[in-house]
Amino acid sequence: MYFGTYTGKGSKGIYACRFHPETGKLTPVVLAGETVNPSFVAADSADRFLFAANEIGDYQGAKSGSVTSFAIDRQTGMLRRLNTVSSRGADPCHLAVDKGARHVLVANYSGGSVAVLPVAPDGMLAEASDFVQHLGSSVDPQRQREPHAHNVVLTPDNRFAIVSDLGLDKLLVYRYDGVNGKLKPNDPPYGRVKAGSGPRHIAFHPNGHFAYVISEMGNIITAFHWDGHKGEFSEIETVTTLPKDFKGENTTAEIAVHPSGRFLYGSNRGHDSIVVYAIDPAKGTLKFVEDVSTGGREPRNFALDPTGRYLFAANQNSNTVVVFRVNAQTGRLTPTGEKLEIVSPVCVTFVAAE
Repeated sequence: MYFGTYTGKGSKGIYACRFHPETGKLTPVVLAGETVNPSFVAADSADRFLFAANEIGDYQGAKSGSVTSFAIDRQTGMLRRLNTVSSRGADPCHLAVDKGARHVLVANYSGGSVAVLPVAPDGMLAEASDFVQHLGSSVDPQRQREPHAHNVVLTPDNRFAIVSDLGLDKLLVYRYDGVNGKLKPNDPPYGRVKAGSGPRHIAFHPNGHFAYVISEMGNIITAFHWDGHKGEFSEIETVTTLPKDFKGENTTAEIAVHPSGRFLYGSNRGHDSIVVYAIDPAKGTLKFVEDVSTGGREPRNFALDPTGRYLFAANQNSNTVVVFRVNAQTGRLTPTGEKLEIVSPVCVTFVAAE
């Protein structure tokens, strides 16, 4: 397991430990690779390379962040830095690796843009093969005066790239050319969420027909039908992430569909919880199951392990990653008692060990 962090409070970069899904036990956490503010990390499908979005705004004197490539030693978990290139926009906060590990797509939050970075066979990154600057605004005068690309994902068939732009209240849809590393606006060019809700992250259902968007400012999850032929979103319904009696401040963060396709999970920062919904397999609609405390503060990120038996909640402001067992029949979460101490954890990802 790898953990991305913010490095301003004593963290040095990317940390790792070994996880045994048969027992749920974890080995001690070690520093795997040093790099600045690796706020999101992702591996290629062959688990050879790990890529980190360095969330900074001043790379080599430009108003840009960067992306760093590492080679993975799957026996020890250690990372060997390969190279770093510009993300072409300030504060990159999310990235995606295409299925062939030919390109890394990176979303720049403050820059309000998305870039495509070619990956060589040895894992080295090249300068961007394409770059798209978003334009416009939405209804909130403080947070939506300009675009803020918060998340980029590739559809399960690798044909489309979807960028959730918090500043525009749009899910921008691009046709992805995986050979040449190019993005072309689709027709229709985007899907919409409720004005002022601020879409943050999107998760696709394993069947490829449904997609779920968590909106940071509105504390909502919107279910969509996804037409993979046209590249078009059609809203199914919108549900809240919060209990009716909650009165405090809250922003949402991460969203994930269980590998089985039966359950949906979303995180709340303020309420400091994971909300659980059951997914109707035919309609894609959501039925509330429960919300569970993450046992810490500000769960910016969480991840389900590849077996779907465990969920790891990264509590950024209490410096912990708390482990939950997932009930395969109900989707409910139960703390296992395992907890990792990591400074400012903000991302969790998995790589198969050797």
